[in-house]
Amino acid sequence: MDKSNPAEANAPIVRRLRPRDLEAVIALDAAILGRRREEFFKVKLAQSLAETGIEVSLAAEFDGAFAGYLLARVFYGEFGQTERAAVLDSFGVHPRCEGHGIGKALMGQLRTNLLGLGIKTLRTEVAWDDQRLISFFHHEGFRPAARLCLDQDMERVRHLDERRETS
Repeated sequence: MDKSNPAEANAPIVRRLRPRDLEAVIALDAAILGRRREEFFKVKLAQSLAETGIEVSLAAEFDGAFAGYLLARVFYGEFGQTERAAVLDSFGVHPRCEGHGIGKALMGQLRTNLLGLGIKTLRTEVAWDDQRLISFFHHEGFRPAARLCLDQDMERVRHLDERRETS
């Protein structure tokens, strides 16, 4: 990288996520969501770092500061499918760094790493009303999947079952 070139001097640096990044990831996620998810990230980061040789969880630095992250993992088949695929579990860019190419740089490096591993499919889930994230993923080449994600409110179903049993 040529630091004398102003465009490159302000380019994000993407690197592998490290154990010491845990607090920065938790703080960034809390800045985005408005709540801390410490246990979630302790488990996810530990899982990610335990997968030796498969570095698909990344961090980004911008102007010398932690600016973004993504946590991903590789599956060698799921839900009856035998294809290898990657799943993007969590993704965040610090609000003060939006518009500086942090997300694009993270996603670009992730694609490079996954293709190098022979992984051709990357999946993620997005809340249907998170238009900013949907727009970002659209620009990154994501499209709606040919699969339908289903949720069940188990308490509601249990109450329905109880009513059926008593009638």
